[in-house]
Amino acid sequence: MKFITKKRVVLFLLFISPLLFYLLLSSGINNFAKLPVVTKNVADIQLITKTKKISFKNKISIVCFLGDDIENIQGAVFNLNQKIYKPFYGFKDFQMIAIYPKEKEIEVSKLEKEVGAFTDMAKWQFIASSKEEINALYDSFNTNKQLVDGQISEAYIIDKEVNLRGRTDDKDSKNGLIMGYNMNSVAVLKNKMKDDVKVLLAEYRLALKKNNADRDI
Repeated sequence: MKFITKKRVVLFLLFISPLLFYLLLSSGINNFAKLPVVTKNVADIQLITKTKKISFKNKISIVCFLGDDIENIQGAVFNLNQKIYKPFYGFKDFQMIAIYPKEKEIEVSKLEKEVGAFTDMAKWQFIASSKEEINALYDSFNTNKQLVDGQISEAYIIDKEVNLRGRTDDKDSKNGLIMGYNMNSVAVLKNKMKDDVKVLLAEYRLALKKNNADRDI
């Protein structure tokens, strides 16, 4: 014990501890369960907005397609707002995007006001476009389902690299695959989509810590 001097302890803390921290951090990131990419390089939302102000890039985006029958999908949007938007809208890089046909601006404006009655709408984006452009954007997701009159009752997770995320080992789904999450099911939103958004946020948070550790070393 007499050989363990105060000077050696200080040297250990200064030089060895950061290295051990980096190795532990790297190991944790490598072993962390990431949310699977189910479609790579989907089209950016700029395909239909024609503006650089709104983009999938560098954002975690929750995307839904409202279609022609706004009244029909209204309950699903309320579910999505309560179970997904409200828990996560405080995160800096999070956004919610609802896409609808241009002809439905009056109905969607009403829906937006109703959702916003008890919600901070800062991270909601309601995007109007032509049906052709909406279909083109959705087709890039390469899901196993189709829009019906521009509408589908599923919400999608797009990551910062503009990939569609989901599940490949879901026990309740055919072939284990989840590409979109049923907005009509509170259980699916609460027990599956919410958990998956948490995993994606943790994935980026750990990647940021690793990058900071690399710079420190």
